[in-house]
Amino acid sequence: MSDSADCTFTGNANTKTGLRIASIFIIMATSMSGALFPVLARRNKYLRANIPQPVFETAKYFGSGVIIATALIHLLGPAIEELGSPCLDPAWQDYPYPLGICLVSIFGIFITELVAFRWGTSRLARLGIVHDAHGHGLASHAAHGPETDHEQQHVAEILRDEEKQHRDTDSSMHGSGGHRPHFPEAHSDKELESGRRAQHQDTPNTLGDSATAQIIGIAILEFGVLLHSVLIGLTLAVDQQFTVLFVVLIFHQTFEGLGVGSRLAFMRLPAKYDYVPVVGGLLYGITTPIGIAVGLGVRTTYNPNSNTANIVSGILDSFSSGILLYTGLVELIAHEFLFNADMLHASNGKLAYALGCMIAGAGIMALLGRWA
Repeated sequence: MSDSADCTFTGNANTKTGLRIASIFIIMATSMSGALFPVLARRNKYLRANIPQPVFETAKYFGSGVIIATALIHLLGPAIEELGSPCLDPAWQDYPYPLGICLVSIFGIFITELVAFRWGTSRLARLGIVHDAHGHGLASHAAHGPETDHEQQHVAEILRDEEKQHRDTDSSMHGSGGHRPHFPEAHSDKELESGRRAQHQDTPNTLGDSATAQIIGIAILEFGVLLHSVLIGLTLAVDQQFTVLFVVLIFHQTFEGLGVGSRLAFMRLPAKYDYVPVVGGLLYGITTPIGIAVGLGVRTTYNPNSNTANIVSGILDSFSSGILLYTGLVELIAHEFLFNADMLHASNGKLAYALGCMIAGAGIMALLGRWA
């Protein structure tokens, strides 16, 4: 322990109790608004018809930048400060533990997803279904042709979904004069009709596998964000500079919620998993208020600068930063820009706009790191 370090606990702020209690509900409202708006807007027919598609895409790319900036500025940066505290045992200074934990987290998430992907792909292959290796869903054809009525209905359902998606996209871009997408002649109208009849039946296992992969991916993202949200809520409840931190966290949680919500909104799930994006948004909305409530409850005894608090917060922040870094760089940026055929063939203007939205999200979130 450094002789010059002041490691004595002098007590937490006991002022503005009413506003601190009100912050529970204010932060909950702003967090849920950011996370649930993209989800509900994509589901509501009126909002979807009146909100231009570019708005959703802007939120998606903006959110990608927010998540990456959160990983570096709001998680890894504080973790380095916490585990580098002069109040800790000198052994913590012998190695860059925050960076090491972040590295372990990145490879841990990668190996987990790799195993899950290989397992899911092998199941799809046994059913004769081709899976897009870059995570853009099932291909619109069977590897060796459907061999059973159930598989024929499954292929037809996929074709029906893709046909509807192309129709919606064309109609939003070209109005009523949008062209009808071309599908191979091998897929007859009879198969498409079978798909329409099958839409109210149980979801095939292949779609279940795809949904499971998406749910695992978003669960990993949410896990990293939720840990961070609880910790900052705990900090807000006891911080001496409450007013500044409170204002900054309103914007912080709204932008971060927008990033999470935009990913939830673009999940392509069967009907029986339709509740997952809404649950994800609600979980995000309540975690920071829970942290604030806990912090208010232990305000007289909790020391945010204690050795235990620094170690626990530093380890959790380091681990969460690895999760968000991997998710942001691999699952979001790589899949949206490098492995997305639409983006690779998009105009220079559209590409520049998408990059601008992502950089704006990262820049604003990085700027908020000046105060929180």
